[in-house]
Amino acid sequence: MKVKTAPAPTAPRERRVLPRARRSGRRGRIVAALAVLTSLSMLLHGWIPNRIANFGSFVQTFLPWTGAAVVLLLAAALLRRSRVALIAVLLPALTWAALHGSTFLDRGDARAADLTVVTHNVDDVNPDPAGTARALAASGAQLIALEELTEPAVHQYEQILAETHPYHVVEGTVGLWSTYPLRDTAPVAIMPWTRALRATADTPAGPLTVYVAHLPSVRVRLGSGFTTERRNAAAGRLAAELAAAPAGRTLLVGDFNGTTDDRALAPVMGRFRSAHDAAGAGFGFTWPKTFPVARIDQILVRDLTPVSAWTLPATPSDHLPVAASLRF
Repeated sequence: MKVKTAPAPTAPRERRVLPRARRSGRRGRIVAALAVLTSLSMLLHGWIPNRIANFGSFVQTFLPWTGAAVVLLLAAALLRRSRVALIAVLLPALTWAALHGSTFLDRGDARAADLTVVTHNVDDVNPDPAGTARALAASGAQLIALEELTEPAVHQYEQILAETHPYHVVEGTVGLWSTYPLRDTAPVAIMPWTRALRATADTPAGPLTVYVAHLPSVRVRLGSGFTTERRNAAAGRLAAELAAAPAGRTLLVGDFNGTTDDRALAPVMGRFRSAHDAAGAGFGFTWPKTFPVARIDQILVRDLTPVSAWTLPATPSDHLPVAASLRF
């Protein structure tokens, strides 16, 4: 009879235990790498190419929202309990603060203003043009620029604003109402149909050239990405007009369907100073009004000093109106 004997016990395999610091480092590698990439995208956004789906312009349009990426990275680092990741997240956090921290400071000027201007894309399906006109007139602005006008609505804006702004010009789908006399008014050809105008306002401090423009819309599509070609082409024609214009006090206002960070609009905006960037409160996002994510409505100045800039309360439009006070 064979007697089965139990196998000799084997020594337990020695388990390799990594030091806590090394384990923390391994857990945080991906988060740390993403933190560095986020910081580089903020610092070098001008180098992100537009050749593929206009991705560079897309990033620049929503550049302030990189702050949301910093918050997500911080949450991920905390969940991973990674010291390395937490340290790495400091890099994009400090970068974002350097780029956008001044947004939360008081950039206004205590001096009195000489002029207040308002611009508003009033929306071609605005159900209450008369109420919108009253709200804009109540701002006290001497100049009110409107975009996306339709022929039926124009008559209502003319009727309401005539009480406070007796001078006006409408060219195509854009218009300008003024408490000062207007002269030398003309359409500006940036598209096959009229979406820009030029006028001279005779203010008490002298003539002021005013441009009102509405550049074409942009879309985000799966097949083609950030479609900006029509807008960029119109911006190029507007830039050529501005380059040929005489020097002096000039206002450029309207819906540009792009932010001041977007390099594609540099030929236009590079000649001017943003009133909001100089003296605005917060980011001043204007679109869409229900949850604004970008400031695409602009008040740009040349040979004028911004005193303050802000968004006005919502109207029935899908954009928020913007205002700025200026000194000559």
